[in-house]
Amino acid sequence: MPQIPYTRAALVAEARDWLGTPYRHQASLKGVGADCLGLVRGVWRAFYGAEPERMPAYTPDWAEAGGAEQLAEAGRTHLLPVDIDAALPGDVLLFRFAANAPAKHAGFLSEGTARAGLFIHAYELCAVTETRLVPWWRRRLAFAFRFPDVRD
Repeated sequence: MPQIPYTRAALVAEARDWLGTPYRHQASLKGVGADCLGLVRGVWRAFYGAEPERMPAYTPDWAEAGGAEQLAEAGRTHLLPVDIDAALPGDVLLFRFAANAPAKHAGFLSEGTARAGLFIHAYELCAVTETRLVPWWRRRLAFAFRFPDVRD
């Protein structure tokens, strides 16, 4: 397990180590399968050990079903909120797929800024990948969070 405090470079390197992991709903095993939340959970385990809470089962439409900002609330509980424009590599980004819908997609900023950079994420029909934050993604960006004990 890495030494505390953790560096942004170490977080990004760990997230990049997941590249190519196949998409699997609810999974969180590097090289075997992960969804977007599974990627965040896996990187958390690499640095902190056990996950901070047990993950309940969730369906692909879980966020729309209740309308609550469950992912953002979990971020506020276990991570440190960051202004989107202050997000740096290694920070967790949350996205909404529709303007009035709760955030339900997550990834790690890996280069640049949340307004012009790259991020690592997993999504259906694709392995864990590094993607440019093009306008389509930037319009959907809703929240940014930092892992505790991260240093530049």
